[in-house]
Amino acid sequence: MFGHNGRNRTRREPVFDAGRPDEDGFDLRLSPEDRAGGPPNEDAMTRRDARKPKRKTPAKASSQARSARGGRGRSGRRRRSFLGRVFYGAFVLGLWGAIAVAGVIAWHATQLPPIDRLQVPQRPPNIAILAEDGTLVANRGQTGGRNVSIRELPPHLPRAFVAIEDRRFYSHFGIDPMGIGRALVANVTSGHTVQGGSTLTQQLAKNLFLTQERTASRKIQEAILALWLERNYTKDELLELYMNRVYFGAGAYGV
Repeated sequence: MFGHNGRNRTRREPVFDAGRPDEDGFDLRLSPEDRAGGPPNEDAMTRRDARKPKRKTPAKASSQARSARGGRGRSGRRRRSFLGRVFYGAFVLGLWGAIAVAGVIAWHATQLPPIDRLQVPQRPPNIAILAEDGTLVANRGQTGGRNVSIRELPPHLPRAFVAIEDRRFYSHFGIDPMGIGRALVANVTSGHTVQGGSTLTQQLAKNLFLTQERTASRKIQEAILALWLERNYTKDELLELYMNRVYFGAGAYGV
């Protein structure tokens, strides 16, 4: 095809086959220097490649998952192992503590009279002064009168003793752990002794068999004797013994 000036106006098509120019030696390929932005910056390309998230292969992902599960499993095992050691140590200490307490109780029990031959002592006798007609003029003695049965007393009198001295008398076994704990807390918070933890049975054991000294050894013996009394007497019998032996003050013993 020719133009007005006679030149050849044949259209040339670009060839994109790398490394091969067209038939007339015309090549439209662009070198990196001919690009609008200039040659690519290798440092920028390196940073861009570094920012791209790397895909994990299935084998690597599964190994990482297994290691994570293994770490959680190891931490759980360590935690269970620590708790196991704590419980084991507490159990061993508690066992040795119980053995020590039993040894102390057994030693103090050997200082008591033989339990199988133990008997409640008779009430001290009184001297009764009678008139010519047989009427009672006076009683002279520590207890101030004869032994009184609980059935001879007004019903409110035994209840008053229980309400004042030992409210759980009919429910405990001679020793009241709740009462001991309550007295301990009250005494510690107040800084001095304000309450006693002895039950009515323990007080009876002290009045029947022991002295009035205040020592740890006597308290342990008192508890042992209280257990023996609870085993051999009913609650009403124990209450009757207590009311006929308790000291009311001013030299008066018993009801």
